[in-house]
Amino acid sequence: MLHILSPCSGFLIGCYSLHILSLCCDCLLRTCRRRKELKARTVWLGCPEKCEEKYPKNGIKNQKYNILTFVPGVLYQQFKFFLNLYFLVVACSQFVPSLKIGYLYTYWAPLGFVLAVTMVREAVDEVRRHRRDKEMNSQLYSKLTVRGLILMSSVPCGFVAQNQRVPADMIFLRTSEKTGACFIRTDQLDGETDWKLKVAVACTQRLPADLFSITAYVYAQQPELDIHSFEGNFTREDCDPPVHESLSIENTLWASTVVASGTVIGVVIYTGKETRSVLNTSQSKNKVGLLDLELNRLTKALFLAQVVLSVVMVALQGFVGPWFRNLFRFVVLFSYIIPISLRVNLDMGKSAYGWIIMKDENIPGTVVRTSTIPEELGRLVYLLTDKTGTLTQNEMVFKRLHLGTVSYGTDTMDEVQSHIVQSHAGTGASATPSHTATPSAPKVRKSVVSRVHEAVKAIALCHNVTPVYETRTGMAEAEGTEADQDFGDHNRTYQASSPDEVALVRWTESVGLTLVNRDLTSLQLKTPVGQILTFTILQIFPFTSESKRMGIIVKEEATGEITFYMKGADVAMASIVQYNDWLEEECGNMAREGLRTLVVAKKSLSEEQYQDFESRYNQARLSLYDRALKVAAVVESLEREMELLCLTGVEDQLQTDVRPTLELLRNAGIKIWMLTGDKLETATCIAKSSRLVARSQDIHVFRPVSNRVEAHLELNAFRRKHDCALVISGDSLEVCLRYYEHELVELACQCPAVVCCRCSPTQKAQIVRLLQQHTANRTCAIGDGGNDVSMIQAADCGIGIEGKEGRQASLAADFSITQFKHIGRLLMVHGRNSYKRSAALGQFVMHRGMIISAMQAVFSSIFYFASVPLYQGFLMVGYATIYTMFPVFSLVLDQDVKPEMALLYPELYKDLTKGRSLSFKTFFIWALISVYQGGILMYGALVLFDQEFVHVVAISFTALVLTELLMVALTVRTWHWLMVMAEFLSLGCYLASLAFLNEYFDLSFIATGAFLWKVCVITLVSCLPLYIIKYLKRKFSPPSYSKLSS
Repeated sequence: MLHILSPCSGFLIGCYSLHILSLCCDCLLRTCRRRKELKARTVWLGCPEKCEEKYPKNGIKNQKYNILTFVPGVLYQQFKFFLNLYFLVVACSQFVPSLKIGYLYTYWAPLGFVLAVTMVREAVDEVRRHRRDKEMNSQLYSKLTVRGLILMSSVPCGFVAQNQRVPADMIFLRTSEKTGACFIRTDQLDGETDWKLKVAVACTQRLPADLFSITAYVYAQQPELDIHSFEGNFTREDCDPPVHESLSIENTLWASTVVASGTVIGVVIYTGKETRSVLNTSQSKNKVGLLDLELNRLTKALFLAQVVLSVVMVALQGFVGPWFRNLFRFVVLFSYIIPISLRVNLDMGKSAYGWIIMKDENIPGTVVRTSTIPEELGRLVYLLTDKTGTLTQNEMVFKRLHLGTVSYGTDTMDEVQSHIVQSHAGTGASATPSHTATPSAPKVRKSVVSRVHEAVKAIALCHNVTPVYETRTGMAEAEGTEADQDFGDHNRTYQASSPDEVALVRWTESVGLTLVNRDLTSLQLKTPVGQILTFTILQIFPFTSESKRMGIIVKEEATGEITFYMKGADVAMASIVQYNDWLEEECGNMAREGLRTLVVAKKSLSEEQYQDFESRYNQARLSLYDRALKVAAVVESLEREMELLCLTGVEDQLQTDVRPTLELLRNAGIKIWMLTGDKLETATCIAKSSRLVARSQDIHVFRPVSNRVEAHLELNAFRRKHDCALVISGDSLEVCLRYYEHELVELACQCPAVVCCRCSPTQKAQIVRLLQQHTANRTCAIGDGGNDVSMIQAADCGIGIEGKEGRQASLAADFSITQFKHIGRLLMVHGRNSYKRSAALGQFVMHRGMIISAMQAVFSSIFYFASVPLYQGFLMVGYATIYTMFPVFSLVLDQDVKPEMALLYPELYKDLTKGRSLSFKTFFIWALISVYQGGILMYGALVLFDQEFVHVVAISFTALVLTELLMVALTVRTWHWLMVMAEFLSLGCYLASLAFLNEYFDLSFIATGAFLWKVCVITLVSCLPLYIIKYLKRKFSPPSYSKLSS
C-alpha cells in the first residue's frame, strides 16, 4: 500500500509557400516546447495552499495530438515531405480550368486514399495511447483528509495518496514497518531489478498516525536529472527548539518506483513534468527511415527533370501564345513521372515486412510496433546495448573463494561446508584427530578451518541484504520472534540493492551460515547446528562509486566483540589491507575468467576505539560545510592495516548465445557500444566475458577527469593507443563532451568496442544523438528497462527486450524481441530483405511512372508539342492499380539470399550499409531503361498504326502493360508462387476488362491477328535487350551473394 502526502495560383509558388509554412510551424513548435525554469521549493505538510507557485499537474500524457490538433497535425506531418506536398499541389491545380488535364478523381482519389489510410492509422495509435494514459491517470489514491479518494492526475504537492506504484516524487515520512524502513523496486527508473532500502524521516516516523497535528515543511532542491542524489531539509516548527533533519537520497521515493513492502506515507515534492522519471525521458519522435529520405531526394530530382522537360517542350513550341500556362499544363501532364502509388506501395510493403517478421518461427514473440522503418534494420552501423538484462540475465552465481594459500571452486564447496560445520560443532569435533599424523597436522587443519570460518562469517555479515519471508497471506515479513519455526522454511528470499550481495548471502546459506533476520539495528545468523547468533549493527558505510567499497561495524551480543568488516573492489582495497603477495595476481586471474571480484577484510576494535570513532563520526555528520569530505576522512582513519580474509568471484550469467551473436554482428561490420549504469569494474568484466572485447585486445580505461586540462591530457594519452577498446565513465564523458566533443567522438568511433559505465538515461540518449550528428550513420539501441527508453527513442531504430525489468522498454521500442540472440536474424535476414525489397519496389514504381511520362513526351513532340494527355480516365487509374499493382507489389516476397546464407556469411551485411541498392547510380540506370522502353513503345505504335489514333492507344497501352509484367519477371531473383499468381491474375484482369474499354479501344481491331503481332513485336523489342544484358552481367560480373550461392 502506498500513501502520499500531498490552393494554387502557380505550381512553384504553391510549393515554396507551403515549404515556408512548414519551417514556421517547426519554429513555433520548438518555441512552445521550451521548459520553464525549474526552482527549489518549500512544501508544507497537508497544506498545498501554502505553496508559493503553481506546479505541473501530475498526469501522464503520451498523446501527440488532441481533438483540435489531430487533423492539422497529421496533415502537417504528411505534407512536410516533398513527395506528398507535390501531389497536393498537382491535385489542387486541377481546380483551375486552364490547367485541367484529366478527370479530378484521377488526382484526388489516390491522394485521398493515402491520407485516409494515414489518418486512420494515426487515430488508432492515438486512441491506444489515450487509453493507456487514462488507465494510469485513473488510479485512485487515499488522502489523509476527510475527502476520500482522488485521481492520481490531481495529486498536488503536499497531499497523501495510497497505491502500490508511486505516482510522484516524494519524501518518505512514515512506514508501517517497525524498522522505520521499507523496500522499493526501481526497475522502471534505473533498470536495476533488486530492491532498494529506503528510510523514513526519523522525526515523523516516531509520531502517531495523525501527521497533521504538527507544523512542518520540507525544503527540496530544484528538480534535476540525477536519480542517485538529492539534497533537502525537513523542519518541524511547533517544538522548541525547532527540529531540523537533513534529507538525502535514502529518504526519497521517486515516481515510477513500486513500494515492495509495507505501507508508506510521504509528502509530494515534484509532480508531472518535474519528476525524475519524466525529466530522464526524452520526447518520442516520428522516425523516418533512411530509405524514405533517399526516395524523397530522388523525387526532388524527378521533379527537377519534370520541370526541365516541360520547359523544353514550351521552348520547342517557340514560347508562343500563353506559354506560361502551357508550361504548367506540361508540368501537370508529366506529373506521373512521380507516381503517387509510390507512397501507397511502400507503406503497404512496410506493413507486409512487419507481418513477415512477426510470423517468423525462428524469432518467436517478436513484435513490430513501428511499421514505418523496417528497412532501417538493414542499414545499421552502430549498435548501442544495455548490459543488465540485455547481455546478461542479471542472475549472479558464486563461483570462487580464494584465501591466499587455498582456493575453492564450485566443485569443492563441500569442503567449505565441512569446515563451517566443524567450526560450529563444539570442542569435541575440533579435538578429534583424524589420522595418526604428526603433531603439527591438527594445528594446520585448525588454521584452515578458522580462516574459512572467518571469511564466510565476514561475507555473511558485510552487506545490506534483508531476508524476506512470504506468509500464507502473501505478505512479506521477517519477525525475530518466529525464529524457531520460520527461519528454517524454504519461503525465504533475499532482497538487496545489488545482485552480487544476494549471491554472496545465498552462498553462505548453502555452506551452513544463514542470514535469517535483519532490521536497521541488528541482524541474526543461524549456524549449521541451529544456533542463532545475534549481532548489533553499530554503523554502516554504504557503497559509492567514488569509494568502491562498503563497510559495517557489528557487535556480537554473545561475546561483546566489535568488528569492522569491509569489502570492495581490488583497486580500492589493495592499499587498505595488510601487505600480501597474492591479491593482485588472483584478481587478474578471476577477471580473465569473467568473474566479478570482491576483496573482504576485517579489523577488530576495542570499546574505547569504537567510542572515539563514533564521537568523531557523529560530529562530522552534523557539519554544515564539506560534510562528505569530513565523514570520509573519519571513516578512512579506520581503514588502515586491515586483515585480508578472502577474495570472492561471482559470475553474472550471460543471456543465451550472446557471444556468437556479438561475433555475428561484428563480422557484419556493426560497431557495438555498451552503455550501462553499472560500475566500471562490472562493465569491464562483462565486456570481456561476453567477448565484446576480445581476450587479446587491449583496454584503455579513461581515467576520471574533472576539468579541461585533465580531459586534454587523457585524450592525448588515448590518442597514442591503437586498436584498443575504450572504457569511460559517465562523469568523465560529460567533462570531455563539454570541451572536446568532436575529438572524443572521432577517437571513440575508431575503437573496435566502447564501454560507457555509470551512464544516466539522459547520457545514453545523448551518446546516440552524438553518433548520429558526427557520423551520419544509422544507429540502433537495444535495452530492456525503463532507463533505456530515452536511448531507444533517440536511436534511428529502437529494439526492446521483454525481460525481468518489465515491458516499458519493449512498449517504447520500434521492435520488441524476447531474447538478445534474436537480433542476429532480425538484422541479417529481415533487415536485408526489407531494405532490398523496398529499394527494388520503390525504383520499379518510379520506373512505372517514368516510362509513361517518356511515352507522353514522345507523343507530344510528334503531335506539335500539344499538351494533350495520351491516356485518360480509367486507363491511367487501371494502369497504376489492377493492371500492374499485384505483380509490382509481389516484389515484397523477393529475396536475393537465403536466410541460412545471410546468417552464415554476415559479411554480406556490409554492402547494405553502403546503400548501393538505392542510389543515384541505380536510379539513373532505371531512368535510362524507362526512356528506352517508353520511346520504343510509343514510336513502335506510331509506326505500326493504320492511320487511326485509337489504334495507337490500343497497341501502345497493351504493350505497356505486357512490358511491365515482363519487367517484374526480370527483376525477381527468387520466385514465389504468389508472384506467379499475381502475374497471371493481372494479365487476366486486363484481358477481361478489354470488353468494357470500348470508350478507349476499337474492340474489332483488338480481335485481329495484326493487333497481336504488332503488340508482341513492340514488347519483344522493349524487353529482350534487357534480358540479354542481365544474362551477360550475371555471367561475367555476378554479385557477391550469387558466388556464395553457387
